Amino acid sequence: MSSSSPSRAIAVDKLTPIEARLEFSALAEEISGHDKRYYEDDAPTVSDGEYDALRLRYEAIREAFPELKSQDTLASKVGSKASEKFGKIQHRVPMLSLGNGFSDEDIQDFIERICRFLQLPVDKPPVLTAEPKIDGLSLSIRYENGDLVYAATRGDGTEGEDVTANARTISQIPKKLKGDNLPAVCEVRGEVYISHADFEEINRRQEELGKPQFANPRNAAAGSLRQLDPSITASRPLRFFAYTWGEMSAMPAQTQYDMVHTFESYGFTINPLTARCHSVEELLAHYHQIETNRSNLGYDIDGVVYKVDDLALQERLGFIARSPRWALAHKFPAQKAFTVLEGIDINVGRTGSLNPLARLRPVTVGGVVVSNATLHNEDYIMGIGGDGQKIRNSDVRIGDTIVIQRAGDVIPKVIDVVLEKRPADSKPYEFPKVCPACGSHAVREYNERTKREDSVRRCTGGLICPAQARERLIHFVSRQGFDIEGLGGQRIIELYDIDLIKTPADIFTLEERNANNLSRLEKRDGWGKQSVTNLFASIRARKSLPINRFIFALGIPHIGAGNAKLLARHFGTFDALKEAAITAADKTSEAYTDFISIDGVGVAVVDSLVEFFKEAHNRELLENLLAEVIPEPLQAGNDDTPVSGKTVVFTGSLERMTRDEAKAMAERLGAKVAGSVSKKTDIVVAGPGAGSKLAKAQEFGVLVLDEDAWLALVSGY
Repeated sequence: MSSSSPSRAIAVDKLTPIEARLEFSALAEEISGHDKRYYEDDAPTVSDGEYDALRLRYEAIREAFPELKSQDTLASKVGSKASEKFGKIQHRVPMLSLGNGFSDEDIQDFIERICRFLQLPVDKPPVLTAEPKIDGLSLSIRYENGDLVYAATRGDGTEGEDVTANARTISQIPKKLKGDNLPAVCEVRGEVYISHADFEEINRRQEELGKPQFANPRNAAAGSLRQLDPSITASRPLRFFAYTWGEMSAMPAQTQYDMVHTFESYGFTINPLTARCHSVEELLAHYHQIETNRSNLGYDIDGVVYKVDDLALQERLGFIARSPRWALAHKFPAQKAFTVLEGIDINVGRTGSLNPLARLRPVTVGGVVVSNATLHNEDYIMGIGGDGQKIRNSDVRIGDTIVIQRAGDVIPKVIDVVLEKRPADSKPYEFPKVCPACGSHAVREYNERTKREDSVRRCTGGLICPAQARERLIHFVSRQGFDIEGLGGQRIIELYDIDLIKTPADIFTLEERNANNLSRLEKRDGWGKQSVTNLFASIRARKSLPINRFIFALGIPHIGAGNAKLLARHFGTFDALKEAAITAADKTSEAYTDFISIDGVGVAVVDSLVEFFKEAHNRELLENLLAEVIPEPLQAGNDDTPVSGKTVVFTGSLERMTRDEAKAMAERLGAKVAGSVSKKTDIVVAGPGAGSKLAKAQEFGVLVLDEDAWLALVSGY
């Protein structure tokens, strides 16, 4: 059961730290659920505009509250895991997602960020390409010596589904590349889609056959490509636009524009609206021209993608977690709709928050049917923002006709209430004062910083509250955690309610404990011998997993997927992390200093870890869990460079590259970048103006390099 995010009606710069933390966590959970429905199930429940707005809000909170970066569960996540129905293919080069922009100002900011990174004048930005963003299914096609070897979906960006047989049925995907002097290895990537006319014909045939119709062309394309029977795929008029690449043994061109046109010479179809632009004004003019002609294109697009044209500059710019610095998707604006609020349900989140969920009379917005929306918190229902001021002209009541919008700050967002349509007998909504799950008091704590009660009402039941316990278990098996096939949220709730799983360790002893009661599960609705057998096999397969996912699964406050990976890389083993966290209870200890030196890990993370390991209940939980599972060290990244595995600190001014560029380079070469110098630091790169960090490096006997020496050390890698 998904928990909704508090205070989402409040501007990001008005959020309190507590509101920001709670909303950040709720947004991550909501976005992950949408990822699964979009990438795995081909059944999205929100429009692209809605999803983008959730991402936008999430990223805005992360930037406004740097301490939350340690909780970032989505920073490195792309797409969703590959379906078990297909064989798996590891992408040699990850298939990443794009950052998003929604306004002309966002595009100006994007250009300014690029110029700052590359130390270019803002009025002389690099040339960029602009191309329509196709609303389809991403596909990577690998050719060796010109012959099609395999095709894979995006999956989670690292591993995709093997849909080679299906891809071979698409006429716009060559079985053999044209031309001479082809790269020995050539991975062409693009989008599989269905035209509007073909979509209507497919749905007409579906109707004639008495089969369900597809909701939109994107779903039809995804469902057609991911068929187990290639003959079904062959019967669907799928099309393909090529626009990027993965692994290339040799680069046939030096710019984005020329690479795409090279693919055209190989036999691919490319989008004719791709253009080179030399300024923000040209980018925006091209965007608005495409937006104006959008309805006449004959296929779905949801924006325009901008990319730095020069591939050498792309290489310098590098990546930020899940997306490249050198590209941005400029999304089209969203739509509004009217509907009726038919009820309000209260869900209890992992932290005890009482989260109101609006049940709406179903309404179509942007081609997607919406039947519910978050109401965030008690104040939001009353029409009060985080600063205590009114945010709309009225409270929200059951029976009200409301205006919802599916983009911008929140999706869906209640913009207003149509008071003239309010029923005469309507009454203000009374928010519950007790937890609906356990009956404990639900309170709003006083916030010393704002001098007001928090907007979120919380259950005081703690460990006795079944809703909180269930939500913690759901987090444990979430995609970024143990990700056990067949053990999603609903299964966890069911097994919890029949007392088969109460703690994480219970999951891994389930098969043994259930040996004499196998029929108990097999006879339950929705189960069966095969599903039980499959579940036990999936659990056994997760008896070991990467340490970063183990850390994330524990649900320690302030530790999301991003910081879990930072901690895993720094300490290597869970035992080392645990020992350091216990020792770091003494803030004067070297262990505490070592923690703080990890770039991206702040005081909130360290204090949270210390508190977690202080708690006897948590230590008991871990002891039982570690008796069943093994956290495995992360696979080494680029381990053939002089700095792989080394801890590097940059200090002072850098003259040949920006600080961000230097950090990105070091991480790309397998180094760990720290923010402060300790006895465990291996290299300090010191530029002009280096101060206390340089002095500390000299005190500890750490190797100190100037910028030229650093570049000489890593040249050629």
